[in-house]
Amino acid sequence: MRNLTLLGDSYLRNGVVGLTRELTVPSSSSGSVIYNYPISFFDLETNITASFSTRFSFSIDNINPSSFGDGLTFFLSPNNQTLGSPGGYLGLVNSSQLTKNRFIAIEFDTKLDLHFNDPDDNHVGLDIDSLISVKTVNPMSRAINLKSGNLITCWIDYLNERKKLEVFLSYSSFKPDEPLLSVDIDLSDYLKDFMFVGFSASTEGSTELHYVENWSFQTLGFRPVRPRIHPHNVSDNTLPLRPPIPVSDSGSRNHKRVGLGLGIGFPAFFCAVLVVFGWVSVKKWRGSKEEKNLKAELVTGPRQFDYKELKLATRGFHPSRILGHGAFGTVYKAFFVDSGFIAAVKRSKHTHEGKTEFLAELSIIACLRHKNLVQLLGWCVEKGELLLVYEFMPNGSLDNVLYPDSENGNPLQWTHRYNIAVGLASALTYLHQECEMQVIHRDIKTSNILLDVNYNARLGDFGLARLMDHGKSPVSTLTAGTMGYLAPEYLQYGKATEKTDVFSYGVVILELACGMRPIERERESQKMVNLVDWVWKLYSEGKIVMAADERMEGDFDELEMKKLLLVGLSCANPDSLERPSMRRVFQILNNEAEPLVVPKAKPSLTFSNSLPLSINEIVSDCEEEVCGSPGSQFEIRVD
Repeated sequence: MRNLTLLGDSYLRNGVVGLTRELTVPSSSSGSVIYNYPISFFDLETNITASFSTRFSFSIDNINPSSFGDGLTFFLSPNNQTLGSPGGYLGLVNSSQLTKNRFIAIEFDTKLDLHFNDPDDNHVGLDIDSLISVKTVNPMSRAINLKSGNLITCWIDYLNERKKLEVFLSYSSFKPDEPLLSVDIDLSDYLKDFMFVGFSASTEGSTELHYVENWSFQTLGFRPVRPRIHPHNVSDNTLPLRPPIPVSDSGSRNHKRVGLGLGIGFPAFFCAVLVVFGWVSVKKWRGSKEEKNLKAELVTGPRQFDYKELKLATRGFHPSRILGHGAFGTVYKAFFVDSGFIAAVKRSKHTHEGKTEFLAELSIIACLRHKNLVQLLGWCVEKGELLLVYEFMPNGSLDNVLYPDSENGNPLQWTHRYNIAVGLASALTYLHQECEMQVIHRDIKTSNILLDVNYNARLGDFGLARLMDHGKSPVSTLTAGTMGYLAPEYLQYGKATEKTDVFSYGVVILELACGMRPIERERESQKMVNLVDWVWKLYSEGKIVMAADERMEGDFDELEMKKLLLVGLSCANPDSLERPSMRRVFQILNNEAEPLVVPKAKPSLTFSNSLPLSINEIVSDCEEEVCGSPGSQFEIRVD
């Protein structure tokens, strides 16, 4: 992050770049962020101009949907101080000197500005040294609304050999087969010597917000010595991104005047009246239908699926499509033949409890937007079925990757493990401190952490989650969760707080580092081993790094391993008051804060009322066919 220069009103917060001011009242603002080091696009020796490729994710949100901003751009410029004016200038050019700044830019424009020949208020365009675009396209043709508040991933590819620039957009992390914008153009005259790359955005008397995250950039075609921009996989959205409420436009830009000549005589007049009446009725019906279709496209976020559509996509919920089972339902892989899209469908159990958890999950996760949360795409309530549709995670759950069925499988790489720990910390920071209402997950465990194509963590399964006002005292509830992940005070009093989530997170972190389940039975003695106790014992003996997963065969960063283990212990501290906040954990893992001091001996706690059963007693009471194999987990619910 030290490789970025922030200009104007831009800022950096927990891995996310905000380009304009974050205010609840309308304001005019502009900002840009530029990679510090110039990048060479031209090789003097071979006279070759480089091709380039970049990928990033962005979102454009608005606290007040009726207050429109102007949009953002990705640009290449010979100037490392590129900052333009607020308003329709996209933070790219100065209002008084429109031709001063030199640039190649892809604009994501969210406001109709006739001064720059904008076609509409939702378009993507290629700009070269001017905000009058060379070519534009409306992404609604791909059902993408730039102002939706949803995270949008963009790929921009320029192939010098083909003299072609292509722009791809998607709500998912999968690159579409066909570009949204394709321009046949030779950029070699503009990509001379060195260029700087970055982003800019602007507003004019609005509350529009612009965020950029997860950025990578590379040049292709020759190999001069140049720095590289590394992608950042972890985000922490500073505001819950909500889809804007669509405002219908009752006016039309093209009003047609129709004149009808009345013939002589009653028959001719009567026929003319019928023609006019029929024409008006058809036009009104078509206009109403188009308006409904447009509203359906503009309303983004979770949508209602048709039951037949989901049944067909899952082959009638065929057993071969099962991805996994949860406490409240089964998850199926859904393949939509028409679009080629893949999703995961959660089918809840037909019980009163299942319906309650279904409604809880739908109401909570529908308004959450974060890079490290599984995105809810939609739902279906038909034929007595309760169905939730999620993004499909190609690498499955952390549980399956960390503990594969076959012992011959390759162990999860250390870089992926550490990145998962950081991503999960970022998601919990968002849930605990960034949302309008605090979200307590209550069921953080490896089977509820899914992995995308790049092994980034995505926290899912909000069936047990609870909403709370920030700073409000927790209320006792029915204890629910999985044995080994439950904090001592939660088992005792049934009060779920952000600190009970922190405890569960600590256990997951120790699993990542050690490759052991929270509670395991020793193969030789058949005694139950508690992971937290085992790691703490090694730490007290000064041998904490020996807790590292043996399957990695020492292929890890020792300092990072020690840091992760100590963070895990500090989060799993029996004393909830000594556990850090998730924001502090996130900062420690990102080297933005000093590590916490962990006591050498594990603290012990006593409660006024003792548990009816100890952990060992609960485990020993399980039936042999459930508990007999190493690595079994035990789910408990106290009703």
